[in-house]
Amino acid sequence: MAKAPVLTPQADDFPRWYQDLITKAELADNGPVRGTMVIRPYGYGLWERMQTEMDARIKETGTQNAYFPLLIPQSYLTREADHVEGFAPELAVVTHGGGKELEEPAVVRPTSEMIINDYFSKWVQSYRDLPLLINQWANVVRWELRPRLFLRTTEFLWQEGHTAHATYEEARHFAAHIHRQVYEDFMVNVLAMDVVPGRKTVKERFAGAINTLTLEGMMGDGKALQMATSHELGQNFAKAFNTQYLSKDGRQELVWQTSWGSTTRMIGALVMMHGDDNGLRVPPRLAQIQAVVLAIKGDEAVLAKVRELGDRLKAAGIRVHVDDRTDTPFGRRAVDWELKGVPVRIEIGPRDLENGTAMLARRVPGGKEPVSLDALVSLLPTVLEEDQALLLKQSRERRESRTTEVATIDEAVEAAGAGGWARIPWAVLGEEGEAKLADHAVTVRCLVAEDGSVPDADDAPGNVAVVARAY
Repeated sequence: MAKAPVLTPQADDFPRWYQDLITKAELADNGPVRGTMVIRPYGYGLWERMQTEMDARIKETGTQNAYFPLLIPQSYLTREADHVEGFAPELAVVTHGGGKELEEPAVVRPTSEMIINDYFSKWVQSYRDLPLLINQWANVVRWELRPRLFLRTTEFLWQEGHTAHATYEEARHFAAHIHRQVYEDFMVNVLAMDVVPGRKTVKERFAGAINTLTLEGMMGDGKALQMATSHELGQNFAKAFNTQYLSKDGRQELVWQTSWGSTTRMIGALVMMHGDDNGLRVPPRLAQIQAVVLAIKGDEAVLAKVRELGDRLKAAGIRVHVDDRTDTPFGRRAVDWELKGVPVRIEIGPRDLENGTAMLARRVPGGKEPVSLDALVSLLPTVLEEDQALLLKQSRERRESRTTEVATIDEAVEAAGAGGWARIPWAVLGEEGEAKLADHAVTVRCLVAEDGSVPDADDAPGNVAVVARAY
């Protein structure tokens, strides 16, 4: 009788495969309140590595980290009409505290434009105070009707940046800089994810923004996932909160603003873009454990060697974990590390020790081969970089092979229904065609220029709409 697979095969049921992997790789569990999640240590370790890489890039822009309250007075949300209308269905409202009804209900932040702008209006007085560049790492709450771990949860973790500038041009440039030099650089060079940078349509734009820049990734089932967004807010919030500065010319001027964010959704993307039927595959540059050294048996000489090799790899700058739990069967441990997607396993038993070798198992391309123990430390950096590059290559090849150039709305719907993306001229689609796509659960993920760059305007000549079904 055939042995049951550890995970539901992707081809049989992709959503079930995803849920199986989240659970069995010990990334997260459902929380006690519907739509919430408990992020387990291995999953949180991935988020910590994402934070580390992202935070460094954010700080390189001159942005500083701060923290703002979780609770926002409900009255704040009435100050910018488009913004409150966009978030109203998702709000969680606190009406009682300390055993009493509150004089004014408080909203659990769905995003922080409102409260941050209240303080920006106090902190900005002169052109000397600009640009004001703030980021916070926090949690937000958006009441989710159809939750799915990491992808859509009622509470999630994120970073949200908020900036104020003296001119429209400065704000626009900064939003674009975050989009490309922070988000795209991180996703391509650390997450090994092929992403399409583009501009959201008016319908898909962030509530209260004058422009939204996005990065869209194709998942293993061909659906799209919005990975991160950077918004030009214009002066909408500056008008609502009267955020003005005294210019060099002695005039009172409204500031121009941006906001931008990325979330724990990236962990879900990591699973769906790189995972296979054996589990997760973590890009080496992201992995909190790049190599695990496993003792096959509890032989004292073997245990001494795996610990010594672990020390040597650590000294060489490789993030390593020594698995010497020989009271747990080796096969089970090997499967667990494969599920978790650790890039490299180094397996050592008594026979390997006699031969002066170890078995090197590579998670990304698969396969095993014996390698000299003396060569491992110098070999591993090359192996890890090769596997990093392979994940990006596979991600790009998937998107390119499953994206179709189409000329009609019907062809776009057909391509998306077949598990792929479509590219259609925006002049052909337009807002009317966008509405027709929505009838088939297909959306315009972004607008791109003919050469693949980000267009300067919604109606720029030659704009192409990238359309797909999405998470």
